[in-house]
Formats: sequence, structure tokens, C-alpha cells
Amino acid sequence: MSKNRHTEAQILGALRQLGAGRRAGDVACELGVSKNTVYAWKAKYMSETEETKRLRAENTRVGKLVAGLKIEEELHSVI
Repeated sequence: MSKNRHTEAQILGALRQLGAGRRAGDVACELGVSKNTVYAWKAKYMSETEETKRLRAENTRVGKLVAGLKIEEELHSVI
């Protein structure tokens, strides 16, 4: 079997099912993978999700700083 047998959509669907309360063994059986594979997917995608959230928060913070600097710059040019 190839390593990339399941699409990202299938993997995310499986993780949504886990989040909804389904057992990992049931989800794994449905997809034809081991329970360990489902847990590996969960670890990989949850860490990526946390990283994405952190980066979005950082981008928001930087955006606010830049907006503040632009306002200050415009105020100084008016004076």
C-alpha cells in the first residue's frame, strides 16, 4: 500500500468524527487503517492546527502594530 492512500479531506473527516465522539477503532476500521494511524494523523494535524492558530494571532498583532504606526505617521505629517 502506498503511504498517501487517503486524501487530506478523508483524514480531516476522520479527525472530525473523533472530535464528535466516535471511537478511534471504529473510524480506523471504516477507513481501513490501524488505530495507531488515526492517532498519528491526530497528532500531526493537531500540531499543525495549533501552529496555524499561533501564526494567525501573531499576524493579527503585527497588523495592529503596523496600523498604529501608520496612524502615528499620518498624525505627524499633519502637524
